[in-house]
Amino acid sequence: MTYIPKIGLTMRLELATRRFYLGRDYSEAIEAAGSTPVHISLIPKREYIEDVMCGLDGLLLPGSDSDVDPSYYGEEPHPQIGTTVPEKDETDLLALECAERLGIPVLGICFGMQSLNVSRGGSLIQDIDSQVENALKHRQGPPLERNSHFVSIEEGTRLGEMVLENARQVKVNSHHHQAIRYIGNNLKSSAYTSDGVIEAIEDTRDGRFVVGVQWHPELSWDCDPLSAKIFETFVAECYDSKMRGHQQAVSPECL
Repeated sequence: MTYIPKIGLTMRLELATRRFYLGRDYSEAIEAAGSTPVHISLIPKREYIEDVMCGLDGLLLPGSDSDVDPSYYGEEPHPQIGTTVPEKDETDLLALECAERLGIPVLGICFGMQSLNVSRGGSLIQDIDSQVENALKHRQGPPLERNSHFVSIEEGTRLGEMVLENARQVKVNSHHHQAIRYIGNNLKSSAYTSDGVIEAIEDTRDGRFVVGVQWHPELSWDCDPLSAKIFETFVAECYDSKMRGHQQAVSPECL
């Protein structure tokens, strides 16, 4: 590729120190796949998000040590819900809104997949252990990159196209206590576990690459074929979208 796509990554907020931060794995994974990572600070102002996003070719929503505020999907907080960070929720939702107008590819990872689902009107299981019968262990602990449970992948999906040798079951790592309950608009499930937890979603519309995975491919992109393929496909889609002129989809104030 002669053009190197620029991909935005929303950051996290460390409440005790008031620092924006993000683990190195996300940036290293997309850089290794052929793109330039651009960090997006958690400043939930529409003008700031529009200004940053207008120069990007894709959006990656990373995991987070916080939970999406359940008020976004019309629920009261469950006793086992974790910390909620308004700046994180608001920034991710604004970035998703702008990505939709721009028509650029989106990859959501763990919390990022959940945020994507909520942005489309979907809802979440607030705590798997207490709300899913016979649940698997979805918080595996260290070593973080270790693949701990299997997921079944739906045929005829974007994710299915990334799996080598047409495998229908793959083993993935797992670091979450929440999951998707009801799937949002223009989304469908593309992978699930034996306990019924949805492990991946994607856009149902032709020509839109919007994919979310519940596991963490950024932890194992250098040793796991599917993890590497997810980032390679995402970056390739960002490049193709740029070449097709995705900027034409944006509102005049973004030009």
